[in-house]
Amino acid sequence: MPTPDLQGVHKRSLLRDNVFESIRDAIVDGTFTPGERLKDTELEAWLGVSRTPIREALLRLERAGLVVALPGKATIVAPYDLASTVNAQQVVAAMHELAARLAVPVITDAAISTMVTANTRFERALERLDIEAALNADDEFHAVFISLCGNDVIQEVLEQTTPVIRRVERMRFGSFAGRHSVAQHATIVEHTRRGDAEAAAIACRENWLSLRFTLSQLRKQQTPGFRLIVGRLRAASAPPTHRILPPAEPRR
Repeated sequence: MPTPDLQGVHKRSLLRDNVFESIRDAIVDGTFTPGERLKDTELEAWLGVSRTPIREALLRLERAGLVVALPGKATIVAPYDLASTVNAQQVVAAMHELAARLAVPVITDAAISTMVTANTRFERALERLDIEAALNADDEFHAVFISLCGNDVIQEVLEQTTPVIRRVERMRFGSFAGRHSVAQHATIVEHTRRGDAEAAAIACRENWLSLRFTLSQLRKQQTPGFRLIVGRLRAASAPPTHRILPPAEPRR
């Protein structure tokens, strides 16, 4: 299992959130690939923490749909799953729509300028096919509404659901398919400048729903043999089944 180069990154300040975020980010950025087995001992060596916070982090990641945990067997990075991705996409789109609706009435000119600057960096990153820079600029653009909306629950929900679609966005932003997001961002800014909260909210929702995922794209990102591995592990962890035979006929 490959891990980032830094060792013992959480020795001094152990926080469960730090461990969770480190493993989550390694899954999202592709360091840990779909189908890869996550070994406690290697995670301990990498993060410099005990097994307890790692197990807690893996449980949170399972709830977020980023790992598949089979009790007593193994924990594996979850596949790129179309249904899970679409479900997360719908929730993320709804949260950003609500954030825009709440933030536009109180937004400042400085905040709008931040959005414009972020979109410019986003466009340039896409031109260079710089995925990390594109994702960071996209995050900064949408973070303006999140920070101004005044609803902490929105941020909590997005922290749970956004990583699921971030993995797939890397496919999109690593090609020319994400170019039309630049124009969508510009439309959001224009509605915001006019103070049209409803139009900005709808534009935000459409921006997130425009991340169209196809089953073929998701399947291409799965490691060979993933389904076979998971199937075998699930079969091994399932309770034994016994065939019920009909009662024997009495001998004559």
